[in-house]
Amino acid sequence: MKTLSAREEEIMGYFWEKGPLFVKEIVEFYDEPRPHFNTLSTFVRGLEEKGYVGHRAFGNSYQYYALVSREDVKKKTLRGVISKYFNNSYLGLVSSLVKEEDISLDELKDLIREVENANR
Repeated sequence: MKTLSAREEEIMGYFWEKGPLFVKEIVEFYDEPRPHFNTLSTFVRGLEEKGYVGHRAFGNSYQYYALVSREDVKKKTLRGVISKYFNNSYLGLVSSLVKEEDISLDELKDLIREVENANR
């Protein structure tokens, strides 16, 4: 599965939050000046080509819907970051978070307890 651009991720957010949508409905979610219908339609068709959305035909219009869950994209993105920046090491990621003080030692201990409890 190919990665998402920022705009594609934003559009997927609408599908995850609202469910199936027509492109004209997506346009309405934006503040003025709104993106042009054709611009958003191009992004949505790109999402379909990448396998993130499917569609149902209603006359000359298509209603699009998510084929991939937000959770699946989150997992894939995290795996990609860990692969690209931490040489596939989850320990490297956690070590980096601790070193940069983005996570405290107490939070790390809590996380370990949660993992241990989940594995029981």
